[in-house]
Amino acid sequence: MKNSFILWTITIVITVSTMIYQRATGPTYPKHVKVELGNQEYKFKLLRSNEIGSPCDIQLPIEDKDVKAKIYYKKYKTNDELTIVDMERIKSHKKAFFGEGDEIEVLTTTLPEQPAAGKITYYIELIKGNDHVFIQKEEPVVVRFKGFVPRYILIPHVLFMIISLFAGTRAGVEAIAGGDKTRKFAIVTLIVLFIGGLILGPIVQLYAFGELWTGWPFGGDWTDNKTLFAWIFWLIAVIVLKKKPHNRLWPIIAVIVLFAMYMIPHSMGGSELNNETGKIETGMKE
Repeated sequence: MKNSFILWTITIVITVSTMIYQRATGPTYPKHVKVELGNQEYKFKLLRSNEIGSPCDIQLPIEDKDVKAKIYYKKYKTNDELTIVDMERIKSHKKAFFGEGDEIEVLTTTLPEQPAAGKITYYIELIKGNDHVFIQKEEPVVVRFKGFVPRYILIPHVLFMIISLFAGTRAGVEAIAGGDKTRKFAIVTLIVLFIGGLILGPIVQLYAFGELWTGWPFGGDWTDNKTLFAWIFWLIAVIVLKKKPHNRLWPIIAVIVLFAMYMIPHSMGGSELNNETGKIETGMKE
């Protein structure tokens, strides 16, 4: 009993840590930035993903009315001239779990909507009197647009992926500890990873970007490819464990591959609209 508790505790710690890491490194999550202007430090979350049909509002919570801001933007990977817009000061509400949060003043502008997988690159200039500072000028933020994904598709996809990480981690921990339940957890991982990553994952992508599968052999989407790669290793592990229930090598290899999958930022090499051809491309591009 004590040994089981320790194994479950280790599993939970590793799973939560991995999820936090992926959220922090993913290119679709808000970009956290910190700047200083006039001896005042500001922290912002800059939007990097937006749903089509929803305003792409870039908001900076700044109460100081003497601070003004300009935003510089253009379509990603084009030779277009930068559009420069003065950000407007409005009253808004902080995000809250229930209802509306406290009312605050923000500097805001709305970027023009793009087609699915279209991207806009932007950076910001803060100005106060004779002082000014640029935010992300050297490495502009990129926001990607996506279609609406029904919650009855998205939520199960996310849940199954979390369960696959949890079950896979538990299988790996069980194998390292020399337990006798490795195959049971490996089978659970194989099934939920297939449902979450290879069935629901492509459906999510179809809604978001109009493409069902953009991994091998049709494209270079790292998310599709890494999921398929990880699933194949779990399939091998389950087959080996059927013949050799106490095999430790293959479940450990499979969980290492699973961790590698989560270490690669989500959506890396994902769908991207080519503004010249009007076609959606995938894979790592210059």
